[in-house]
Amino acid sequence: MTTNDVFPISGFVAPGFEPVRAAFESNFQKSAEVGAAVHVTVDGQAVVDLWGGTADAARTRPWNPDTIVNVWSTTKGWLALAMHMLAEHGLLDLEAPVARYWPEFAQNGKDGVLVRHLLTHTAGLPGCSMKVPDATIYDWAAMIRYLEKSTLLWAPGTKCGYHAGTFGWLNGEVLRRITGVSVGTFLRSEIAEPLKADVAIGVTPEEIERAADIRPPSPLQSWLMRVMFAVGGKAKSRAFTNPPRPPRAANTRRWREAEIPSSNGHASARGLARLYTPLALGGAVGSVRLLSEANVQRACQEQIHARDIVAGSVVRRSLGFMLSDPAEGDPRPSTAFGHPGMGGSLGFADPSHRLAFGYVMNRMAFAIDDRASALCRSLYSCLEK
Repeated sequence: MTTNDVFPISGFVAPGFEPVRAAFESNFQKSAEVGAAVHVTVDGQAVVDLWGGTADAARTRPWNPDTIVNVWSTTKGWLALAMHMLAEHGLLDLEAPVARYWPEFAQNGKDGVLVRHLLTHTAGLPGCSMKVPDATIYDWAAMIRYLEKSTLLWAPGTKCGYHAGTFGWLNGEVLRRITGVSVGTFLRSEIAEPLKADVAIGVTPEEIERAADIRPPSPLQSWLMRVMFAVGGKAKSRAFTNPPRPPRAANTRRWREAEIPSSNGHASARGLARLYTPLALGGAVGSVRLLSEANVQRACQEQIHARDIVAGSVVRRSLGFMLSDPAEGDPRPSTAFGHPGMGGSLGFADPSHRLAFGYVMNRMAFAIDDRASALCRSLYSCLEK
């Protein structure tokens, strides 16, 4: 008996979007999906809203439309949006030195790092330059002190290297210095609550009750990941292991309640799509405006198209967001922007189709995974008809 037999797929697709349901079902039948949901809006209206499978490791709790789950680096897109909102209101100059807002950051030759370098993963600080105790991921102030004392691995702007963990602390501390509040507080009060979007960085006890358990890679796969990070060079080792963010920690209360804005955002598929809906519609949905149309354009304008020395692949990046790459087989147009997460989750906006997309799941993939891509291929096949 499959997971889908125990807890059948629920929800709806609008007429013409039936292939998306078929792709979602196929993920359970052929790709070992355990629990997942996908939500798509066009012109602010839902055209796909599907969920199914199990939310807990024992496979006794069904995935519901309000089930939230850790979405790893998909969280980075939310922080990027927050930074663009600060720029929208004249509180942040994206071309300014980071030290203008965070003076202590300038230590040890970091005075030339600009805010844009933080957003484009070109700052030269994919990890701290000294060994950081593992538990520091839960101590914001301590992590910031380590970053202040660190030296750069390359000159700002000269290389592109995924700041897998530090993206959250670096941009998040700039936000905190400007607003006086944490990233999680800003997200909740300025984005999630106005939009009624079910997303959070640092979840409440009530929200934890709705959280799905992450199904991490197997022990062998986890060991292979650690080996890959360790032998991948100094930049990769710093980015992923100093400090580490182990998948098995994601099911702990300590992880869920912490604010680690590169890695531990929690969302439902509806919430993730809702967050991107205004960005698909020129910056506003209903009476809620997050950005001007001009600043949405700035948010999705390509800044980097190069081989990432940490990720090892060619990437397209804007100021904080990942851009689609049709040349690499991505079915989305080149203007689609958002962020994927380790293991498979994905959220993005496609202004050309006025479309927002959210996909969340609990079985983490080890390497290349086709679940989100299969959903996108089926979705865009519907739009082309």
